[in-house]
Amino acid sequence: MNKFILISIPVVIGIIILSSLLISNNESVEPESNLIYDAGFTYYDIEKIRNILAEQNIFVSSPTAITDQTIDQYCTYFQKGLPRSVEYCTTTAVVNADGDTIGNINIGGNTQSPILAIANLETSSLESNQEETIAVFKTMIETLVCDCWDEKKSADYESVTDWMEGVRTFYYDSDQRSITSKIDNLADHEIFLEITTMDNSVLQTLIILK
Repeated sequence: MNKFILISIPVVIGIIILSSLLISNNESVEPESNLIYDAGFTYYDIEKIRNILAEQNIFVSSPTAITDQTIDQYCTYFQKGLPRSVEYCTTTAVVNADGDTIGNINIGGNTQSPILAIANLETSSLESNQEETIAVFKTMIETLVCDCWDEKKSADYESVTDWMEGVRTFYYDSDQRSITSKIDNLADHEIFLEITTMDNSVLQTLIILK
């Protein structure tokens, strides 16, 4: 059973418990408009992210292009309940100050412009590497979407950090292994934060869609 919680903010935020995903083969998905690709963030924005995170002792490698059959492992997203692939995807490794790789940042779309950005950060627990996780996700949102959270005047969360901590609290209080929180239409983007319990770790995923 899916559970949906709405929070009072002009940007609609929901926390969803994901228990199952049904995919219908009968539903067709229209091609993405070129206008979506042409607007918003670009592949070059990864350099801004690298520079900002380097100041916080978090290091992001140079992007590597993924164009072979493994591309779906890096840059798949869902639209109308159906998995969607992209033509082109770049991936980078995220390394903390101790030299440990904690995840990656992937940006994908067509060869000219991206349509999505995904950060996958896997840690031993939700508490471990918490400051680094927040720094990566906050930097991605403020760089790729906008630094405009204050303008939305959320009655529930005063900042991006507060929202992420709210999702963590909901995860702790939930008996589910996977939850997703969605920010809808922040500067015409959709943002998802997923927390998933693995066998010996916790995977936190930020997804930004144009």
